[in-house]
Amino acid sequence: MKRNFGMAARRAGLLTGVAALALCGAARAADAPPPAAPAAASAAAEGSVSLEQVVVTAQKRKTDLQDTPIAISAMDSEALKARHVQSIEDLGDGAIPSLRVAPFFARKSALTIGMRGIGALGDANQPARDQAVGVYVNGVYLGRAQGLGSALYDVERIEVLKGPQGTLFGRNTEGGAVSIVTKAPTGVFGMNTTVGYGDYNAYKAETHLDLPAFHGVSVKIDALLSKRGGTTTNPTTSGQPDFNSYDKRGVNLEAAWKPSDHFNADYAFDVSYDGSTPYYVQLEKKGSLALAPLTPLQPDRAKRANVGVPLQMSEGDTRGHRLNLTWTLADDLELKSISSYRKLTQTQFDNGAVALSVFAPNGPFARYSVARVWQDQYSQELQLVGKTERLDYVAGVFYFREKVSDNAQTPNSLQWNATGTGYTQLSIDFNTVPKDRASRVTTTSYGAFGQASWTPPVLDDRAHVTVGGRITRDAKKGSLDVVNGALPSYVDANKNTVVGAIPLDESWSHFDPLVSVAYELTPEVNLYGRWSTGYKAGGANSRSLTYRAFDPEKVKMFEVGTKTEFWDHRVRLNVAAFTGDIKDAQVDFNVIIVGNNRGTLETTNAASGKTKGVELDFALLPMEGLTLSGAYAYTDVKLSKAFNPFTNAQSTIYPLYSPRNAGSVAVDYVHPALGATFKAHLDANFADSQFTSTTDPTRSDKSFTVNGRLALADIRLGDGAPDLQLSVWSRNLTNESYAFLRNTNAALGRYAIYNEPRTFGVEANVKF
Repeated sequence: MKRNFGMAARRAGLLTGVAALALCGAARAADAPPPAAPAAASAAAEGSVSLEQVVVTAQKRKTDLQDTPIAISAMDSEALKARHVQSIEDLGDGAIPSLRVAPFFARKSALTIGMRGIGALGDANQPARDQAVGVYVNGVYLGRAQGLGSALYDVERIEVLKGPQGTLFGRNTEGGAVSIVTKAPTGVFGMNTTVGYGDYNAYKAETHLDLPAFHGVSVKIDALLSKRGGTTTNPTTSGQPDFNSYDKRGVNLEAAWKPSDHFNADYAFDVSYDGSTPYYVQLEKKGSLALAPLTPLQPDRAKRANVGVPLQMSEGDTRGHRLNLTWTLADDLELKSISSYRKLTQTQFDNGAVALSVFAPNGPFARYSVARVWQDQYSQELQLVGKTERLDYVAGVFYFREKVSDNAQTPNSLQWNATGTGYTQLSIDFNTVPKDRASRVTTTSYGAFGQASWTPPVLDDRAHVTVGGRITRDAKKGSLDVVNGALPSYVDANKNTVVGAIPLDESWSHFDPLVSVAYELTPEVNLYGRWSTGYKAGGANSRSLTYRAFDPEKVKMFEVGTKTEFWDHRVRLNVAAFTGDIKDAQVDFNVIIVGNNRGTLETTNAASGKTKGVELDFALLPMEGLTLSGAYAYTDVKLSKAFNPFTNAQSTIYPLYSPRNAGSVAVDYVHPALGATFKAHLDANFADSQFTSTTDPTRSDKSFTVNGRLALADIRLGDGAPDLQLSVWSRNLTNESYAFLRNTNAALGRYAIYNEPRTFGVEANVKF
């Protein structure tokens, strides 16, 4: 068969600092690129300068990035290191422009993630609610927003597949999917250890140990510790931590077994601790209520809080088991299994919002929001991946079961004096504080999927047609057990008023099809069109007084794109344009009850809308050792008005965390120096202002962040000694200040949360 894969013979060269990669949902054995094609090997031997070929598994099988008809972008391990990315939260600076990452209000312990204007949540703390961007670690789906801020283990790459991706990846990927791929055991003895120190009393230590293979078993151990003090001073005399501190630790153990050429198994166990204190919430503009003399307005990023409060670490403990199995049934047929069990416990101690307290002489204030989440999940996926002369196909089944429970308490922690010129700390016994809410839910989901790509015997085998579909069944059963410290009441199906837990027992079915047509205009220019759908699962809101179920949110999207390389493969330019219809959008309606220690929230399928945009990724290698790269995203989201259950009127709905324009550029330079290798990196990231509440027209600031790193690598310490690397890094190098969240309340005023100030540090790495 004469089959042209376009870029299959791209020449090997320098790896770009910001690489465009693919989402991997399968076992990492499939990630390894095949041996270089003869042309690539020849070019490398001649010493030519060109971008490196990238082989991906976005379609559950190996394809070249430039031949894969999907908008894909990501960062490799070198780019993550250059930007000093330690967790997904660090991508909130916009390193990947179409991917938006933000904390849940002031809490770093739960993240909200959006893509293409879809999916970001105003409240990420809901047991019976899901996000619209799926996050995977080595093919395992993570069900909760909690735990996503944990430190990353020895990452090979973080990959972003832009959505919807409902066919191959299923539920909760209407915005797209993010995959974290870690480095697998090598079977060769080696150690890679880094220690570092930074400002705000930051320090880190991590080590990655590969043991020699024994009877076909390769073992790898990863261990890390990363800790930093707060960036906003908490002016208390009782030794409390400052705002915006973190403490991340963990261990990962992985064993790979390959008893034959036809079978391999990969087992991993990880355990991690993620501690953090909340961001500091500032009052920028006064509302109708009086302020205490001790709480003046703070319109700029504060170095010190107005009032000292009791704080303790929000603590997340996660652990999990993963088993990936691969059987080679025939030369062109593989059966894969991905099994996983994970468990999460998350406490959230948020006392960062004193600015939202109401002043009353001798009155209590400083609402201490304490929330706890318990979760365990089990997932199982089977994939059959094969090909014939003209057909590449994948079929599979997926099962997911998740149990989640939560509760919340909100005692006041301080008390004013008569004039608001002083305060005292109140004693709190959480064992006696009534619960504002408590809920529990069990989610089960199962589905079957299939996708096939056909190369018809026309047009010199340059056309490719892909069709696929997935059917999914979701069910959620649970209850809202406590509301405002008491049993709730509700009206049952017989119109009787019942005092007791409000039940949730709902199920939904959904079908997600896909059609894609691709054409290789030349070996270096590929065109494609793609139509696909996705959805975010239905559920219920535990902050609601009614616990009414809402239905899935759905997206249908059409995407066209081109993937190109030119100038002898020294320039790569990928462009995608998309337009999508959003149906049954899940909208949060919130009311803050002044004088009450809590607000309440309702989520309904209240709106519809459209999203459209353009995305661009490029890499340029103008000379050996110098790489210029970047990305840009234009996103325009419009949502309809929706009925607000608190005002009984139509409300304007604003898309969350969706800047119209966002971009990132980077410069990487590598050159021999002093018998070692000099590396320099500089990146700049910008984004327009954005809405941070679905019903509040107040916008955040525009953002601009610069990160940099200088390193001297490959320093030889002697024969047989490990190589040494010394580096200095900085995030927010120019110390830019901007509010990434801003809301307005008529009574309380306008309040905001600001980005981190400049941070910097030094690191030493030894590797052998």
